[in-house]
Amino acid sequence: MNDVIRVNAVESLRGSLHVPGDKSGSHRALMLSALAIGESTIEGLSAGRDVAATGRIIEQLGARRSVHGSLTSVVGPEEGLRASKEPLDCGNSGTTMRLLAGLVSALPGRHILVGDESLSTRPMDRIATPLELMGSSVTGHGLRVMAPLQILGKRPLNAISYHVPMASAQVKSAILLAGLGAAGPTSVHEDVRTRSTTEDMLQRSGADIVSKDEGVGRRVTVRPGRPNPQSWSVPGDPSQAAFFAVLGCIHPDADIEIVDIDASEERCGFLRVLQRMGADLTVRASGATTSFVARSSTLLAVEISADEIPSVDEVPALTVAAAAASGTSAFRHMGELRLKESDRFEGALVLATSLGCRAWADGDDFFVEGLGSAERFSEFTIHAQLDHRMVMASAVAAIAGAGCTIDGAQTVASSYPLFFEDVSSLQ
Repeated sequence: MNDVIRVNAVESLRGSLHVPGDKSGSHRALMLSALAIGESTIEGLSAGRDVAATGRIIEQLGARRSVHGSLTSVVGPEEGLRASKEPLDCGNSGTTMRLLAGLVSALPGRHILVGDESLSTRPMDRIATPLELMGSSVTGHGLRVMAPLQILGKRPLNAISYHVPMASAQVKSAILLAGLGAAGPTSVHEDVRTRSTTEDMLQRSGADIVSKDEGVGRRVTVRPGRPNPQSWSVPGDPSQAAFFAVLGCIHPDADIEIVDIDASEERCGFLRVLQRMGADLTVRASGATTSFVARSSTLLAVEISADEIPSVDEVPALTVAAAAASGTSAFRHMGELRLKESDRFEGALVLATSLGCRAWADGDDFFVEGLGSAERFSEFTIHAQLDHRMVMASAVAAIAGAGCTIDGAQTVASSYPLFFEDVSSLQ
């Protein structure tokens, strides 16, 4: 793929897709398999560059990994993982770096975690603080502790009870993974329930873990131990599905089915937001997965809170939905967007104004005055700033609207290498 591409509008969209394996589940399946004793298998692992970085790193730490078609085998060493003499390259993946920091904090030795230009600007103080309370040493650049990171691991770590000051599944997960190598039970308290992928997968792999809802928050406590090897099957990624949900709803002639995505409550908030906007969505839940059909709809503006979509990963897609709606949509408490692969807070405003909308910010809130239809979108050019979600959000707007040129399109490979091929299959 060229780094600068042209995306054209299309007349109609029809078809059914299975989006890539959930990135969150893929990272965690690799790490838990590496921590276990013996062989685990993973079906449906994400093929993106972010997950590939995690795969390479667990091998550096002593696990064995092999790929046979859609099945990945990971063998965790009986003696346990050990420090690597070489830096652990996390690429563009914040999930890799933050979860890995927790994992290696419980591995004695010196660990160097590095990332690309974008990842090296993202704050790691949020994981450094609790991990240092546990007895690890985490150092990086500046007050925000940015990569490259040096972590001095030890075992056992101190068991702690930690209140997470922001909604972050990555911080929670880093502490829980470190807690597997602590001297006693480690508890994490969150005021807003974030995705439960880590605690669910730990429980399935035999860890001694208890999760208890407390109002709108949650307390999770894990005791030390090693997970058991498992046969993992990774469902589709809801954050990737969100782009097709929005595309189906805002396109003037669309009927798009997405099958078998992760049905976790905290992952499907974007569907509820679109339904509040008046979207023609048919949602079918089946056990641990959800499927949906998104059809051309007339959307109305709504107020969207970060509490509904705790990771805020779906906000770029929902910004495009707001641009196509009638009225002014309010995005509340979205400061976390500034700390993603790019400043998505600013990126959402740039995208909305590029489409022809009036958009503005007030503190951590931003507002989009919609045009009432994607057919009123302007043609535009945008730089994706090494951010895969801004690539996909821009493409969705262009396909339903008047087309666009995207500079930096190759970064979509970090999470969804076949995104444009899957879009083409619907035409």
